[in-house]
Amino acid sequence: MPITELLARNARLYADDTSLIEINPELKEKREVTWREFELVETKPSSTHRREMTWRQFDEMASRCANLLVSKDIHKGDKVALLLMNCLEWLPLYFGILRAGAVAVPLNYRYTAEEIAYCLDLAEADLLMFGPEFIGRVEAICDRMPRVRERIFVGADCPSFAESYDRLAADCAATAPRIDITDEDEAALYFSSGTTGFPKAILHTHRSLTSSCVTEQHHHGQTRSDNFLCIPPLYHTGAKMHWFGSLLAGSRAVLLRGVNPRWILETVSEEQVTIVWLLVPWAQDILDAIESGEVKLEEYALGQWRLMHIGAQPVPPSLIHRWKKYFPQHLYDTNYGLTESSGPGCVHLGVENVHKVGAIGRTGHDWEAMIADEAGCPVRPGEVGELVVKGPGVMKCYFNDPNATAAVLKDGWLSTGDMARMDEDGFIYLVDRKKDVIITGGENLYPVQIENFLREHEAIKDAAVIGIPDQRLGEIAAAVIELKPDRRCTAEEILAFCSSLPRYKRPRRIIFDAVPRNPTGKIEKPRLREKYCGGGIVATR
Repeated sequence: MPITELLARNARLYADDTSLIEINPELKEKREVTWREFELVETKPSSTHRREMTWRQFDEMASRCANLLVSKDIHKGDKVALLLMNCLEWLPLYFGILRAGAVAVPLNYRYTAEEIAYCLDLAEADLLMFGPEFIGRVEAICDRMPRVRERIFVGADCPSFAESYDRLAADCAATAPRIDITDEDEAALYFSSGTTGFPKAILHTHRSLTSSCVTEQHHHGQTRSDNFLCIPPLYHTGAKMHWFGSLLAGSRAVLLRGVNPRWILETVSEEQVTIVWLLVPWAQDILDAIESGEVKLEEYALGQWRLMHIGAQPVPPSLIHRWKKYFPQHLYDTNYGLTESSGPGCVHLGVENVHKVGAIGRTGHDWEAMIADEAGCPVRPGEVGELVVKGPGVMKCYFNDPNATAAVLKDGWLSTGDMARMDEDGFIYLVDRKKDVIITGGENLYPVQIENFLREHEAIKDAAVIGIPDQRLGEIAAAVIELKPDRRCTAEEILAFCSSLPRYKRPRRIIFDAVPRNPTGKIEKPRLREKYCGGGIVATR
């Protein structure tokens, strides 16, 4: 079933029920001020911080968007890029693109103008829809997107180099155009995180998107009474594919524009949220805010919150132990996935397996997984190899890159690039990215293991371990340490803490700096290598 059919079904069955809510806390806290005779006489909160739509409105907006695209000579298989911050319009426009038979191309809102131009060219985009935050970046590259026939602006005060979506859509029908869409039709072109260089364009069909709905709902049991809080960026498969469980269940979801711990807890409380997906830094910030007294849990209504899950990166077991201290009633889960596997779910811990915290889980619903050696053969339990997966959500290909596709797709198996091991019970533990393995004096070091150990230190908020060149050993491990606010610690204290590690695993350099992460929470190690592998390191042996 094409994924667009799920939206049409919800509009038929749950027409007047709420589908999406957008919360913008910054607008809520903004005050309209009136002064008279040099005195402040009125303050009131903005009334536009919360917007919502029903399933009928969602469906109608998607249809208007689809008809607009058809009127602009967008045909089946054409590429339509979407460059928006998380907002109420994002998902309806995405489904409008799909309903037109086109291929949706979500763009990272952190992209520079140069990166936007690069991705538009790589995707062979025919049309660009963009929001007000990107006017300057899009204007800067207007003469460098020759394939883009149309630029459509979503918002007020349309710039002169684009057309207004609101004006165009007002004249379009609110019923779906008659376009035949099948499971095998191309649906979406996503870009990899780019943590190892320029992003690749990853092509998915309707079948892989629909399969992620089934997998997610099977794992987390969304029902009509659930309310999912979505904070990560919708351009990324992780956030959207977790929401796909809500789409399949016909349940509501909240899009929160902000990651402040108080905003998260207020939204969970006020909107009666039942499921929250967090990234590791946000979960850490919530715990830090609780422990510092910045937030007081008794001030919020959190009894309905049933599930907290984390994905997109390795999860330190110490974080979950801390979390359960303050939220003992919560079910906890983690999912593993990648853009090439249509987001999360190909490996899944399961809420019943909290005793296996530290593992990414077992094979997900409708998936197969294997730890393989260089020849592609399974290794024995406990041995380290590359994680490979197979299932209905595997990408069709890297767009226009048959060599890169052939390198990772073999007989339906997708090579993830992650080194892992499997225990006797079938639970998989990530060891590290294949490209991040540090070889020091002939020994393989897996940075994730050292990072998890370092995060056990009470003063450390985050840690990243990279290899830096060494004339004698080839590489040595350097630990970039981000301390918790108002905490102090010396390099000597960190090195003494590491003395319980095997000698070859101990960091040889300690660097105090912020740990950069991309919008999906992954450590941006290329940035750290570029910054610190050229010398000039402030460190201690």
